[in-house]
Amino acid sequence: MSNRQTSTDVILIGAGIMSATLGTLLKELVPDWEITVFEKLANAGEESSNEWNNAGTGHAALCELNYTTERSDGSVDISKAIKINEQFQVSMQFWSYLVNSNLIRNPRDFIAPIPHMSFVQGEKDVSFLKKRFKALSTNPLFREMEFSDDPEKLMEWIPLMMKDRPVSEPIAATRIESGTDVNFGALTRILFGHLKSQGVDIKYKHSVDNIKRTSDGLWELKVRNADTGSIERHTAKFVFIGGGGGSLHLLQKSGIPEGKHIGGFPVSGLFMVCNDPEVVEQHHAKVYGKAKVGAPPMSVPHLDTRFIDNKKSLLFGPFAGFSPKFLKSGSMFDLITSVKPNNLVTMLAAGVKNVPLTKYLIQQVMLSKEKRMEELREFIPNAKSEDWDLVIAGQRVQVIKDTDAGKGTLQFGTEVITAADGSIAALLGASPGASTAVSVMLEVISKCFPEYMEGWEPKIKEMIPSYGTSLLANTELIQDIHTSTARSLGLGSEDLPVEMHA
Repeated sequence: MSNRQTSTDVILIGAGIMSATLGTLLKELVPDWEITVFEKLANAGEESSNEWNNAGTGHAALCELNYTTERSDGSVDISKAIKINEQFQVSMQFWSYLVNSNLIRNPRDFIAPIPHMSFVQGEKDVSFLKKRFKALSTNPLFREMEFSDDPEKLMEWIPLMMKDRPVSEPIAATRIESGTDVNFGALTRILFGHLKSQGVDIKYKHSVDNIKRTSDGLWELKVRNADTGSIERHTAKFVFIGGGGGSLHLLQKSGIPEGKHIGGFPVSGLFMVCNDPEVVEQHHAKVYGKAKVGAPPMSVPHLDTRFIDNKKSLLFGPFAGFSPKFLKSGSMFDLITSVKPNNLVTMLAAGVKNVPLTKYLIQQVMLSKEKRMEELREFIPNAKSEDWDLVIAGQRVQVIKDTDAGKGTLQFGTEVITAADGSIAALLGASPGASTAVSVMLEVISKCFPEYMEGWEPKIKEMIPSYGTSLLANTELIQDIHTSTARSLGLGSEDLPVEMHA
């Protein structure tokens, strides 16, 4: 066993969309910094970022009903939707910059235009959707939104969903035509290809076993090479832990106080994918419904047109489930080994609080294919079982922490944990994750490299023109960004290759 030691400026753990984004930003800001990436699997984007693992498909809060909640007075709170949409606009600007600088050759390899829709049934939900539409459509970020409760109009928008539908109760939908479908697996692989060409050392099949602080303030990683079994030691001034579900264990090993009193709750998922091209051709939208009572936010049912390998696919789901693994390629002991003396009370409190959720997840695991088909038929009334196959999605690990709401509160979102001195940062949590990667990584950069921010700001503004300004306060800027990103990313319908036209 060799015990090689190497030193570098920056280490990124995990070759997913977050490390890809952070690495690309840093390479643009300081090209001469040395960056090393460790990934335990054989390729980039194989876990949560993979396109078949349900990793974000362009979450811009245009259609996800769980980002807008009804207040007790009946009004609709749209603040979370605004925040997520602004973050998505930041990602779009950065991707446009990469395309305009020829760092990404063909945007169609990872992004395509697709309408985003919300769909509801029943008087109560139709009334909520109307209120939501009123609240959002007056906002400049969402002003293109259309609403209809007319079955004939809906037949135009979503023929596959309206065919053979008994119109016994009110139904309604909203639509924004300028939505997108983003293949984050493809984008991750493109960015790592670019980083490799820039001299970034990407080590696949290398898992990080331990991480500790050295006496001179550096971080030392104990890394195992899966092919040879040898152990290597690598040190760096700055470490980013972006290993999806694997991040929590590494954060705990770092021993930083900010990583204490935090736990993780794993949720697995299943999808149904349509195997009949004729059915796939009849639907051209991402359509989100309302989550069932007791379901976690990431279980909002949706019928998604996706472009995977430049081929149109149709996915329905997700069906939540439970597995104690923190990664699809993880261990059955992940959950148990994540419980430490410092987060035991937090984890126990979460267990007590989330009995209904756990029960719901176990029920979901037990669903038969026919039961899943019944849920799909709420979207496609005449769906046939033989046209649909099950796909196992990726693992999500929701953050559990003590908040003002009490001990052991389950957080649905993406969370950055940073050491006080900014020398190490970890990304935990799940949705809307990938879609907000650029904003989240800029947050990491500003927290971890405050002394450089003033010098870096002009370059950041070149990459992200809206950086440092609120889009809402500047409606002209919104229009400019929408127009320029659509042009750079080829999002006009005339830009679609022939086989992608519906």
